[in-house]
Amino acid sequence: MRVAESEYFLLISPTTSEKRIRKIDSLSSGFIYAVSSSSTTGAKQEFSSEQCTYFESLGSMNLKNPFLIGFGISNKKTYQQACEYSAGAIVGSSFITMLKSSTNLQTDIEMFVQSLRS
Repeated sequence: MRVAESEYFLLISPTTSEKRIRKIDSLSSGFIYAVSSSSTTGAKQEFSSEQCTYFESLGSMNLKNPFLIGFGISNKKTYQQACEYSAGAIVGSSFITMLKSSTNLQTDIEMFVQSLRS
């Protein structure tokens, strides 16, 4: 996804009210960053049923902007769950951790992406 200079992205969380989500949607361009939980970012093995319910409710709101899910995307399972409910996933902490320990960036990045997708 190419991001134009005029696009900006706002975040929502499970505690964001529907009214505020709709306001953020009206002000956003590009996509909405849906934080998967109100806790800190980091690796999770899978999303809880409460988180999946939150993702489903966002999907049913018929927002003008697509939403991407971030926070806790660290493995194939969480990546696939995020993509099932949204337009995509945002991977942060686990990617940075991999970069810090990389001895061959090109190979390690390709392997990391492949580990999420396959």
